[in-house]
Amino acid sequence: MKTIQHELKQHKQNIEIIDLYKDDLSIKKKEVIKHYQELVTWADRIYIISPVWWFRCTPLMEEFFDVVFTPGFAYKFMPLIPKYGYPKPLLSSKKVRTYLTHGAPALPVLTLYLNAVKLRLSLGVYSFVFGWFKAKTRQFWSVPFVTQEKREKYLDRVRKDIQKDIKQ
Repeated sequence: MKTIQHELKQHKQNIEIIDLYKDDLSIKKKEVIKHYQELVTWADRIYIISPVWWFRCTPLMEEFFDVVFTPGFAYKFMPLIPKYGYPKPLLSSKKVRTYLTHGAPALPVLTLYLNAVKLRLSLGVYSFVFGWFKAKTRQFWSVPFVTQEKREKYLDRVRKDIQKDIKQ
């Protein structure tokens, strides 16, 4: 998060940060959700950062998806035939990047587990909210175990993504 924040400020970009660990969704839930939806509406670009726990984003990130990206705000169902419809994204103009940090190495996640985390986000959240293939997801592997040099490479990749986004 600090790398994204630094890079955007350095390029004089307006930013707002939603820190799910600072906000308490349980106490002022309706107010916080409304504020988050206002920030999502305001933003041209959205950066989502989450560690991966048990092959999914953190519970707070999952709750964010559930309570902020709701029908009527983030998508609506369009009737196709009786009893069936499809989700029409309402936030398709947004540019979205997700950074997922894994404790696991890439090989088992990408092969044995079929990259389930990214697949679920792409199919189960982002296709509804932003449209097919609109969100970009970058995954960083074995994060607790990599060298400082490797961490710097990961952060450099984030910087390059941000710079590319700013130019578009």
